[in-house]
Amino acid sequence: MNYKAIIWDFGGVITSSPFEAFNKFELSNNFPKDIIRSINSENPNNNAWAKFERNDIGLDEFDELFSIESKKRGYEISGKKVVKLLSGEIRESMVDFLLLLKNNFKLGCITNNIQNDKKERINHLNDASKVMEIFDHIIESSKVGLRKPDPKIYYMSCDALGVDPTECIYLDDLGINLKPARKIGMTTIKVIDPDDAIREVKNYIKLNEK
Repeated sequence: MNYKAIIWDFGGVITSSPFEAFNKFELSNNFPKDIIRSINSENPNNNAWAKFERNDIGLDEFDELFSIESKKRGYEISGKKVVKLLSGEIRESMVDFLLLLKNNFKLGCITNNIQNDKKERINHLNDASKVMEIFDHIIESSKVGLRKPDPKIYYMSCDALGVDPTECIYLDDLGINLKPARKIGMTTIKVIDPDDAIREVKNYIKLNEK
């Protein structure tokens, strides 16, 4: 396959996973492990999280709706506190790999992110502007009003990069986001360990380091 573009998720791929922070928060507050992820996976297209990532609602309304959703599970969890957990540590190995690829491939990023009421991004993108400059094109859910796993957002990225989906490799840490990408013809990689993901990309593009 003659790949022309490599498209990346950001949180959990370029940065460490926010799920790690979720679990620490749950443990310290005596909440069940993965309760936050469980709340976010119920009614995934129209729950508080989905609406927030599409920028349909602001931070205060998200806080209220997330609290209501968590109460249905028997716990009261502050949405505003959850939002503060989203920042992850930049994975330098991924950044180095992006720089290695940049001269030979088009690089895209599709990220589900959120904004506050002042239209300021309040997730990991705030502290990663230099990394974001490496990409040729970036799609942020809160700006375009679409979020993964809506298939349209993957086509949008391909169109912006001027490539066919079959010419793309797509990396994400969530299987639910990989499925539609794979369905439209992209080669997909689930990122669990960043070093393993880098090796998989190298294998697909036949990159041998000397």
